[in-house]
Amino acid sequence: KMGRMTTCSRRDLLAAFLHAQLEHRDHIQSKRRRIWEIYIRELASWAETNGVRLPIVPSECEQSYHMFYVLMPSFESRQALISHLAGVGILAVFHYLPLHLSPMGLRFGGRQGDCPVTEDLADRLLRLPFFTGMSSPEQTQVIEAVLTFRC
Repeated sequence: KMGRMTTCSRRDLLAAFLHAQLEHRDHIQSKRRRIWEIYIRELASWAETNGVRLPIVPSECEQSYHMFYVLMPSFESRQALISHLAGVGILAVFHYLPLHLSPMGLRFGGRQGDCPVTEDLADRLLRLPFFTGMSSPEQTQVIEAVLTFRC
């Protein structure tokens, strides 16, 4: 019957999709690397001026180019940048909720203050738009919008 996909066929479909991506891994990584490097280059001076930290990749590590983030000076500055970008039609999101503060973590006894460094970083981290098919004009729009923001 049509319309019902079995678990096996879902896995087969997912495996086929992932296999196709692996076949094009070098091309995909090249595009993502270009986007990442443009962000680093174009935002470096703004970040230094505004007390914002850009990603740091130790020399002994390999970069996966899976996202680009900025580490804002405070929760308030992160929220202000999210609003600033939204005002010009750009969606930027916070990165994650610390696991100990997630609904499951709270069920197992997690409390605010248990992991102060994690909580601080989670409050200040902001992901900028980043995807393989991002065009140069799209990225330029994001960069120009960020450059007009002051902490």
